[in-house]
Amino acid sequence: MTALRLHPDRALPAEPGTRAVARTIYRQTAELPLLCLHGHVPVETFSRNLPFEDPARLIVVPDHYVTRMLVSQGVRPEDLGLAPRDGGEYERDPRRIWRVFCENWHLFRGTPSRFWLEHEFAEVLGVGVQPSAGTADEIYEHIVHRIGEADFRPLELLKKFRIELLATTDAATDSLSEHGALSGISDSVRIVPTFRPDVLMHPAGPDWSWHVNLLGEVTGIDTGDLRGFLRAVQDRRRAFVRAGALACDHGHLSPRIERLDPEEAQRLFDQALVGSPGPGAAAALESHLLFEQAAMAREDGLVMQLHTGVLRNHDSDWYRRFGPDTGFDIPVAGEFTRSLRPLLEAFGHDPAFRLVLFTVDETVYSRELAPLAGAYPAVRLGAPWWFLDSPEQMLRFRRSATETAGFYNTSGFVDDTRALLSIPARHDLARRVDAAHLARLVTEHRLGEDEAVRTAIDLAYNIPRSVYRCP
Repeated sequence: MTALRLHPDRALPAEPGTRAVARTIYRQTAELPLLCLHGHVPVETFSRNLPFEDPARLIVVPDHYVTRMLVSQGVRPEDLGLAPRDGGEYERDPRRIWRVFCENWHLFRGTPSRFWLEHEFAEVLGVGVQPSAGTADEIYEHIVHRIGEADFRPLELLKKFRIELLATTDAATDSLSEHGALSGISDSVRIVPTFRPDVLMHPAGPDWSWHVNLLGEVTGIDTGDLRGFLRAVQDRRRAFVRAGALACDHGHLSPRIERLDPEEAQRLFDQALVGSPGPGAAAALESHLLFEQAAMAREDGLVMQLHTGVLRNHDSDWYRRFGPDTGFDIPVAGEFTRSLRPLLEAFGHDPAFRLVLFTVDETVYSRELAPLAGAYPAVRLGAPWWFLDSPEQMLRFRRSATETAGFYNTSGFVDDTRALLSIPARHDLARRVDAAHLARLVTEHRLGEDEAVRTAIDLAYNIPRSVYRCP
């Protein structure tokens, strides 16, 4: 049986002198409040504030970082509690799911998931041994006891984690009633929605016309033509602003954004409503709809987050069996310089517009994204995301982007997670990596230690507050 202990210097530099400086810097940020400005924990988790069901459904089943690794080694998804959409059989016994996870703990060596999970076990759940076949039942029983305690409800965890503000991600047609139920529930934590209209922005997507009609029903606005559709979207954006939203979020394969001639845009919209348009027509309309979203963001003040460079649902059969967001979104190369030029020529110098760019294609950080963020006042470079939010990539991000964009044209850390218990671990890792990078600049006499400390505090807290215009 191997003890589970977190080393106090994890993810800090190995060289003793640099490590000592990094420790000093990290200590100044370790206890700062967390700003969780983009995430996917459902708002119902907090409005209902129910106890967590069991260890498997808390840590394994909903986390596609965990399930994808196990599936990649031949574990059947049904054995991990993933329910087939056709009603087929799957494992419902949480103990059996938990044992599969613990028996395969070695698969997570060297991954960011290992870092987050160890933090969850040791710091949040009080687990003292490494997961394994031999410790699975012991850990399971320990977690069952812990999640049954009164201070382990979701809202109580937000306070325990020092989360000052948490943004959920919500569909454009969501009623926001759950957010209304949370209004004024806590003096120490704010929970706000984020406007995510993706199903309305993808004309080639499944059931697009159905979602357009639903938008009309929710708003009472005729969405049968493009003008009415855009009015209805704008109406929903205003509802989100009234509910406290700070940002809109857009996930697209390509960052291409360009406004079409009004008559051409209407023609493509009509074509999409009556049937799936061709790929070229759908892409052109999608690009136009995104431009319109940017124009609305300039008016209503929502920070526009753009996530691109991911081919969603890469395995068609998997998507048919288990649905979206279950581990088969795969990165593709992105191109931003030409794709964003029409948008940035229109709004890139407008102080009312703010664009935060995210991608999982790290090759464009130094080549395209840092130069764009280092030139246009409206642009900020988002933190490493998904497959890239690991210590080595975070360091590469700082080293490749800072010389061109500086620290203050980046977004600060964005955890982008569905796993509530992993939020403090993710922020802690980002703060450690920033301390490591800044310590190297200090020991190379490129930055004073006092400046490094102030920069670390800004990256952890002040910059994200500023970028997302937190009240």
